[in-house]
Amino acid sequence: MPNRHLADDSVLFELAARVGEALKAQGLMLATAESCTGGWIAQALTAVPGSSNWFERGFVTYTYISKREMLGVSQETLGAHGAVSEQTVCEMVVGALAKSHAQVAVSVSGTAGPAGGTPEKPVGTVCFAWSIKNGEPKSALKCFNGDREAVRRQAVHFALEGVLRLLPTAAASK
Repeated sequence: MPNRHLADDSVLFELAARVGEALKAQGLMLATAESCTGGWIAQALTAVPGSSNWFERGFVTYTYISKREMLGVSQETLGAHGAVSEQTVCEMVVGALAKSHAQVAVSVSGTAGPAGGTPEKPVGTVCFAWSIKNGEPKSALKCFNGDREAVRRQAVHFALEGVLRLLPTAAASK
């Protein structure tokens, strides 16, 4: 069972390496703000040798209180929309940039399962946001299939792809 996702691990490693190359080429640092992925995005990035040249820090904010205390997510946003919302991940990504020295950030919050889903936000629902410092966050909502590990793995992959999509914008505003 431990080798079941070996091919996926190399895919994530290669994607993280591409993110690192793009950040380094533009002289940018990245911060992550993670909930349902529990630091997996940061782990994927720091598996790449030399990542200290472009990875600034990661926030793992699994609870409402940690999202409020570490990232400045408002109680009003959490109360009105919940942790799994585009509004919350947008505040998370803005907070990650404000509380770090990074110029680029990604945030993620979702319901990986097996429990916790609702009819409005079923298991597999994951929200993402990406931003550059002083820029407007871009957000997305995805619904992934599979077990808890599969949902989290797909979320890490999608988050890293989003960083790559954001970087041309970051270079233009640097």
